[in-house]
Amino acid sequence: MPLWVSIFFVLAGLFSFAGAVFNWDWFMTHYRARLFVRVLGRNGARVVYALLGIFLAALGLARAFGLLTRPAGAGGACALVH
Repeated sequence: MPLWVSIFFVLAGLFSFAGAVFNWDWFMTHYRARLFVRVLGRNGARVVYALLGIFLAALGLARAFGLLTRPAGAGGACALVH
């Protein structure tokens, strides 16, 4: 995976986390977020987006620093480096 993909994951994660933490109205009323807001309530959707943001940022950082590698012959699967 190229470095720019890892950077994209980190930025997307930070964006999602910021939208949840700062409770941006335009973020939570976006048509893609409305389903989560309708099902989980606004605070539940904020938790989901905060966790999603943390996950995406951590995934991008782990890949950028070489903590996740793709084993030979694994196709699209990644593994933790021991």
